[in-house]
Amino acid sequence: MVSACQPLLSVIIPTLNEAGYLPPLLTDLNAQQDILLEIIVADGGSIDATGSVAEASGATLVKSRRGRGVQMNAAAEVACGEFILFLHADSRIKNPTLLRHAVAALAAEARGEVPVAGHFSLRFDRTVAQHSLAYRYMEEKSALNRVNTTNGDQGLLLAAESFRQIGGFNENMSFLEDQHIAETIRSRGCWITLPGVLNTSARRFETEGFHRRRILMAMMMGLYSIGAEHFFARAPEVYRVQHETGTLVLTPFFNAVRRMLRNEWGLGGTVRNFYLLGRYVRQNSWQLFFSLDVVLRPILGAGRNPFLTFHDRVFGPCTNFRIFNILTGILCFVWFIGIVPPVVQLLEFGIKKQPPQ
Repeated sequence: MVSACQPLLSVIIPTLNEAGYLPPLLTDLNAQQDILLEIIVADGGSIDATGSVAEASGATLVKSRRGRGVQMNAAAEVACGEFILFLHADSRIKNPTLLRHAVAALAAEARGEVPVAGHFSLRFDRTVAQHSLAYRYMEEKSALNRVNTTNGDQGLLLAAESFRQIGGFNENMSFLEDQHIAETIRSRGCWITLPGVLNTSARRFETEGFHRRRILMAMMMGLYSIGAEHFFARAPEVYRVQHETGTLVLTPFFNAVRRMLRNEWGLGGTVRNFYLLGRYVRQNSWQLFFSLDVVLRPILGAGRNPFLTFHDRVFGPCTNFRIFNILTGILCFVWFIGIVPPVVQLLEFGIKKQPPQ
């Protein structure tokens, strides 16, 4: 029995043709104990049975135009919970008390008008055994609260009032809207790692190719960090919705970058943007050190990260200078313009794929 004074949690799930993945999540949500839930499915124009699946489970169906940010904002407008949790349709909740403990943990961290938000650590549900170490690295990284490490796969939990104060999701972004709101919250308040884990499907990595998706994600985050919006306009397939995915072909995206360098950036813009990209990569050099901790986890034990600590105390401060931004920018140019594209093009020779327009 849920007490009358227990906070109400609105769970918002953006969907587009997710009839195959939505039912298990809805079952998990309906099995949650000791918390009163309001489940809202925010649909962006599904042509499959997503809507009927949602309504049959007792969820509220909110329809809007396509776009995850638009869909989630539309659902948030009708949500009546004190707290809001944004989940992806391929998430799974295997602990029946996960959400009760999550809301309690977030409420305990409330700091007046300063927004505090929470995310879960991830566990990937995989159908193949490949890349186990890389998945473990991503899982461990999801528990951290560092810049650009928080995204929608981890579940985003915050007070409804905080969501309204920060203005909701940016509806002009067709993807990376989760990264944008995460860093907005970080700039105004803080993030906490919620107790327990949230399972998520590895289907995009398995469908598109693990290394191909990781390379494209690195390109996306790097270009997003320097404000290179032209890339996303020129490469509309950069983040296709799940039901449209297949083997990911990277050559068209590298070609789009080359066209930007030649037609839009010019020499001066190229120098400036690769300096900014070098700064971004240098600021994220901690990931290399953390990966060593993950590799040595069987020896180091859980929670011990000596290489990451060394980066934060020694390497990071010692390289926080413009000269290292320049050097890293040069390395980025050589790697992403001179080395990776020809190798990718050779590997993808003969693969037919509609290029980005």
